[in-house]
Amino acid sequence: MPGSADPGIRRAAASRAPSRVVGVDIARGLALIGMFVAHVAPMVPDEGVAALMAVADERPRLLFALTAGIGLGLLSGGIRPTADPRGRRRLRGQVAIRAIILIALGVLIAATLHPLVFIILDVYGVAFLLMLPLLFLPPRVALGLGIGLLAVMPALAAMASTTEFVEQARLTPLRFLSDWVVSGAYPAVIWVPVMLIGVALARLDLESRVTVTVTGLVGAAAAFIALPLASLLPPPTMVAEASWAVPLRASLETFGNTGVGAAVVAVLLALTLFAAAGVRRATVAVTSPIAAMGGMPLTIYTLHLVVISLAKRTEPGTGAVTDDSWPLLVGLVVGSMLFAWLWRRFIGRGPLEWLLRWASGRARADSRPAPEQPAA
Repeated sequence: MPGSADPGIRRAAASRAPSRVVGVDIARGLALIGMFVAHVAPMVPDEGVAALMAVADERPRLLFALTAGIGLGLLSGGIRPTADPRGRRRLRGQVAIRAIILIALGVLIAATLHPLVFIILDVYGVAFLLMLPLLFLPPRVALGLGIGLLAVMPALAAMASTTEFVEQARLTPLRFLSDWVVSGAYPAVIWVPVMLIGVALARLDLESRVTVTVTGLVGAAAAFIALPLASLLPPPTMVAEASWAVPLRASLETFGNTGVGAAVVAVLLALTLFAAAGVRRATVAVTSPIAAMGGMPLTIYTLHLVVISLAKRTEPGTGAVTDDSWPLLVGLVVGSMLFAWLWRRFIGRGPLEWLLRWASGRARADSRPAPEQPAA
């Protein structure tokens, strides 16, 4: 789908390093808040409230993966990725270094802090590595491949996770390999298609009204079609009677929830780019603490793992170990927004983001003069 942004905007975007896209930062910040809810919100007896909180079970991680793909697309050049083979090798090397650091950080946190949640950092790094050969696909190819894989990979992962080979592999010390790829809570074979869609959106121009409008409409349509169909299937409690429904439900729910994420990104981009000036200013001002969180996701996510690891306690009477707590949830949300907003206002880039950027050589690459772009 061709973009419709002003040519001056396109030339300016191509001539500088990728900048923050406020709507994407807000979406990423909302994904982090959703993860906080999923991780530490206590169970509630009220069915309506429980259903509302269940929104955080699946959608935040897929929204996070979608914005990660958008970030990769912006990092690798946005609407004008470099065509120079040496430049592409350098960018792939920077992404690979980031991926290895994320894998090491995720494994280190799991081995030392033992939080009572699934950690996304290591699988996030694995997905980055799998994205390397796909990073510079033409945008329409990346979009079609991402949508096609998203339609089938959740079902294949659900089926593969029940095979004897995977079940035996999970009994060995190398179980983390199968968890990374197919059988874990965040299998990379699902993250990669979502990231591909995000890369394609960044290539198709996030400042284009056409791109944003079509993304919102298609995302909403996917959600309104796939999620009701998934709800008609037998529930997971009836696996023995309807095992065929498990992979189908997995694909429909993942497809629909990714559509929700795409619609959220589109709405936020529309509010921060195309709405009336007063609406844009109000949206940016009100959501600035959330956008600040989304601008330093590695720092905020890592700090939240430290906090919830320290908050583990044993419930009297039952002896169960938990970290669920309403005060903890409020503290995580408010504390993260306040910390991120103050840090960005007075210091700038998040501390772990700065370290990751420095370690991957991105800071040195950005300091070099950009090669002259050929005329369009």
